[in-house]
Amino acid sequence: MNFINGAQLLDYCEKENKKISEAMFEREVTHLEADPERTMEKMRKAYSIMKGSVKKPMEEDIVSMGGMIGGESKKLHTMRNEGKNICGTVVSKAIAYAVGVLEVNASMGLIVAAPTAGSSGVIPGVLCTIQEEFGFSDDEIVQALFNAAGIGYLITRNATTAGAEGGCQAEVGSASAMAASAVVELMGGTPRQCLDAASFAIVNILGLVCDPIGGLVENPCQNRNAMGASNALIAAELSLAGIKSITPIDETIEVMYAVGKSIPSELRETSMGGLAVAKSACETCKACAERRNKK
Repeated sequence: MNFINGAQLLDYCEKENKKISEAMFEREVTHLEADPERTMEKMRKAYSIMKGSVKKPMEEDIVSMGGMIGGESKKLHTMRNEGKNICGTVVSKAIAYAVGVLEVNASMGLIVAAPTAGSSGVIPGVLCTIQEEFGFSDDEIVQALFNAAGIGYLITRNATTAGAEGGCQAEVGSASAMAASAVVELMGGTPRQCLDAASFAIVNILGLVCDPIGGLVENPCQNRNAMGASNALIAAELSLAGIKSITPIDETIEVMYAVGKSIPSELRETSMGGLAVAKSACETCKACAERRNKK
């Protein structure tokens, strides 16, 4: 069994009464001839790493290699625990977890690049939160990760998840779409609703540039992972409410790819434009370099 676009995936799911996660798993073990148990075990390991990466910043004092981030997750958790947050428990926890994963990544810790290191906080932030707040088991979350993988496959097959090629919309936007679709499936949504949620998530971040300060995956990447996590939850809620996407996922992916190719190279991970060339950003880079040279 194989599919190369969202239309084929949806057609298969509806005809066979399958979830997207089931269709993606079947593709892995039939088309790619992967061992079923080994395939499932790999996903279990991936989720185990994700859970570790959201918890580590709460247990350790982390400072990034560039020195621009570290401690943000703890601050967000503290604010939520003190009842001072304004986003509600689910969103506040998701963004705290998401920024924490970026702290782990930027300090050379172990993360899952899903789909990239620069967007690695979105899926763990969302799914770990959904598990804790709604009581899903590890097995249910692992199954949902195959749904997310299906969306990631559609994007990489027909566009890109690379910031250097498509801007941050291709990184955080893709991660957000993957997380949104997985959440919809977990909450009982249909495959069509999953694809609508993925489409919403991409549309909401369409055109977002990639402009890391100093060429490091720290700032503004960390904040954008928080935004991506909240965007995924928004997209999922829109779809679960019965709101339909005007553009099907295949068209949305096509548009995202076209927009990415039209973004100037200075705004595609080169750090030659956008926030990366702001005066304060350049001064921050200089200070980081001076600290490293003193060590």
